[in-house]
Amino acid sequence: MGSSLSEPIACCAPLAAAALSDDEAAATAALFRALGDPARVRIVNILATVGGEVCGCELTASLRLAQPTISHHLTKLYEAGLLEREQRGRCAYYSLSNVAVRKLAAVTDLKGACC
Repeated sequence: MGSSLSEPIACCAPLAAAALSDDEAAATAALFRALGDPARVRIVNILATVGGEVCGCELTASLRLAQPTISHHLTKLYEAGLLEREQRGRCAYYSLSNVAVRKLAAVTDLKGACC
C-alpha cells in the first residue's frame, strides 16, 4: 500500500503518561483534530468494520455526503497518518493504517489513570 504521512502519529504519547512534552501534546492534539468530525469518525468506523480497503467512491451511500466532501475528509485522515491510500487509475482505495491503529489504542489507554 501507499505510504502515509504518519509524523503526527509517530510522536503521540499515551494520555496517561507521567508528562507529555510540548511536541507529544501537539501531535496528540493533531490526531484528535483529525477525528474531530463525526463524518471522519464514521469513515474510520466503516474501515475498521470492513477490515480491508474501500474505494472512496463507495462511501457516498453510507455517509450520505457528496463525493467532494468525502474526499476532503479522507484527505484529512490520510494527512494525519490514520489511513493508507493506494491509487488505482482514477480511484483511490483507503484502509486503516496498522501503525496508526496501534498508536491510537496506546494514546487512548487510560487504564489506571483514575477512578
